[in-house]
Order: sequence, then C-alpha cells, then structure tokens
Amino acid sequence: MTRDGQTSGEPDIEIGAAVRARKLRFRRKPKTKVEFEGRTRVRTDDGIEDVEIDSDSGSERRNLPEEVEPGVTYRNVEVGWAARARVVMPERLEGEEEENDE
Repeated sequence: MTRDGQTSGEPDIEIGAAVRARKLRFRRKPKTKVEFEGRTRVRTDDGIEDVEIDSDSGSERRNLPEEVEPGVTYRNVEVGWAARARVVMPERLEGEEEENDE
C-alpha cells in the first residue's frame, strides 16, 4: 500500500506485532509517531540503480479507541500493527519485466 492507502502491489517486506490485554490503563496520553522514508539500491543488468521505497503502516484495534484517555480502564483489548515496504522500480525496468513475462 502507498502512504495514501492505494495498493501498489504486494510488499517486499512486512513486519507486525499483535497484543492482547484483559485490562489496560494509561497514566498519561501516549505520544506515538511512525515515519518511513528512504531509498535503496538494486543491481540490474545495466548496473546498480537507486530506487525509492514505498511504505506505510497501520493498526487495527478492538475495545481501544484511536485516542485513549488517561485513567480509563479498557478491557479485553486487542491491537494489531503492521508496517509494509515495497521497492519502486523505475518504469523502464517494470516494462522490461512485463515483456519477459509474456
């Protein structure tokens, strides 16, 4: 998926975590932030090329609001989180791969 939520193919790498709790209480409002950025290099028949990374992350929650309140006890909580990244190949390479698949 891209940062705007559009699917652009299967991710090259995906990591995630899941947690369950019978009771969960926060002393203060948590500060969370996830950022991805970067480039990498790939070897092609023409040499080594710089390519961009397309990435996103997201979570699914059960019995836990997006913004939690300090001092509130949340019960039977489940949270799943995943981060995905995909190498964005230059258009000319993608075109060559499609020709080879035919």
